[in-house]
Amino acid sequence: MAAAITRVFDLLKFSLEQPQQEFINGKIAGKWVNYSTEEFCDAVDNLSRGLINQGIGKGARVAVMSHNRPEWNIADFAANQIGAYQIPLYPTLADHDIQFILKDAEVALIFVADEDLYNKVKPNIAAVNPEIKIYSFSEVAGAQNWKTLVDDGKASTQINLDDYRENVKPEDILTLIYTSGTTGTPKGVMLTHNNLVANFENSAVVMPEGVKKGLSFLPLSHIFERMIIYLYLFNRTSVYYAESMETIVADIQHVKPNSFSTVPRLLEKVYDKIMEKGKALTGIKRGIFFWSVSLAEKYATDAGSWYNFKLNIARKLVFKKWQEALGGEIVVIVSGGAALNPRLARIFWAAGMPVFEGYGLTETSPVITVNHFGGTMFGSVGEVIKGVEVKIAQDGEVLTRGHQVMKGYYNRPDLTAEAIDKDGWFHTGDIGELVNDRFLRITDRKKEMFKTAGGKYIAPQILENKYKESIFIEQIMVLGENRKFPSALIVPNFETLKTWAGRKGISFTSNDEIIKNEQVLAKFNEVIEAASVGFGKWEQVKRFALLPKEWSIDGGELTPKLSLKRKVINEKNNNLIDKIYKDAEDYKAPN
Repeated sequence: MAAAITRVFDLLKFSLEQPQQEFINGKIAGKWVNYSTEEFCDAVDNLSRGLINQGIGKGARVAVMSHNRPEWNIADFAANQIGAYQIPLYPTLADHDIQFILKDAEVALIFVADEDLYNKVKPNIAAVNPEIKIYSFSEVAGAQNWKTLVDDGKASTQINLDDYRENVKPEDILTLIYTSGTTGTPKGVMLTHNNLVANFENSAVVMPEGVKKGLSFLPLSHIFERMIIYLYLFNRTSVYYAESMETIVADIQHVKPNSFSTVPRLLEKVYDKIMEKGKALTGIKRGIFFWSVSLAEKYATDAGSWYNFKLNIARKLVFKKWQEALGGEIVVIVSGGAALNPRLARIFWAAGMPVFEGYGLTETSPVITVNHFGGTMFGSVGEVIKGVEVKIAQDGEVLTRGHQVMKGYYNRPDLTAEAIDKDGWFHTGDIGELVNDRFLRITDRKKEMFKTAGGKYIAPQILENKYKESIFIEQIMVLGENRKFPSALIVPNFETLKTWAGRKGISFTSNDEIIKNEQVLAKFNEVIEAASVGFGKWEQVKRFALLPKEWSIDGGELTPKLSLKRKVINEKNNNLIDKIYKDAEDYKAPN
């Protein structure tokens, strides 16, 4: 009989029942580091004892600022099995946010990945509290290494960890996760052991049999990826961390994963690269390629035998190569963090790589709904998971309650009361609808909807997702609050644009120059007009401006889960936006 799991660290005892040679693995500085189940659990226990010797116990605060690697998980389990709160910090956080979190969470000890993050964190610790202890995972000159704590713990055999484990209850806080959101000061989301345990147990429906190897590259600092890792362990799936987004192609080929979790943007990029290769084909090969893509766009889970006959041909001739590009052994891909284009989902399903879209927030630990085998609807974020309730408020907002809802915002009872009403319903801030009382469809962010000067409501995400279907558009933000009509800021896909410009005989000297070219502007006008078909006249983007540089987390325009920070983008491009509307002063808004 499997060990009962009521607290997150119970996953370790559960895993030891069927130990693996490659349990948690990571590629660090070009080399794979593998931990067997026993090695991993020993390292966790020794680190726990080392932390206890440093005065860390129940309720103490241990932070981790690192890219994905096995030590992240070791530090996480080592802290949570002695009742300490684990506080993840995104490696890209700004100094003022680091200082706020260190102070607000009353961090006692922090683990950092390497020299860069050590040098980033050290002055912030000095500014907040020089008593905070800092340990690095990689060897860093002048820094304490995490292995000194492990060695210290190994020698401290007199410490009985069972006493500490027994003192941790399912309702105790596991982690404080600070959400930057798109505006304002970070808020510390308090998630309990039970929040996460119930979430990964009831989200396990997404992970079918045969998923033995999972590749991870989304940040563990975010609750989505962290829950997925717990789910992998619950599913007895070996975990492999890619070294970085730059090495991901090689890492996928090495691991040949059965599963990975992703954000839609990455799938869009994979698709765009495949389409570029398809366009370079000639003759019958080109014809077969585009016939296969056209067939894939019509994919349905209940398609008839004639369709499936044609699809099998397309898979043998075309889609087998797509599968090989992602390692050749994909069973399932899990997508979250942003809306997945239904057309893209159909194409990946047709290619034999099912993509399951789910939905949730940090405050809901995170999964509320998810698609899965036997319960999939394209264009939806899936069915409500077991133990969770969803209802749609009168204004269209999605409300939820159940085991997944956070304990509250740390030190902010005022914000907690705003988010969770007296009946226990958490207000997500998203607008949605339940289709057939079964599948949830998210239509927009409540706070992101805006009203034009003509009094018409615009849901920007729906428009943005449609426009992003074009291979020419890398990023787009639709705006126009209190203006006569919607407009957009567009970051072109410069690789695609360069290829197109070459075919048209347009010289491409720099991004700054190409976005001023009249032919390029005319091309983007065509793209926007074609994608606007089907939307109301008042919704359609009438004017746009092209930008020379991609928005990024480091640049401050994106949140760590790659959502647009609309306020920041608006402020940075204020003059350009004013110019869009000034140039169109003679424009008559449609009724």
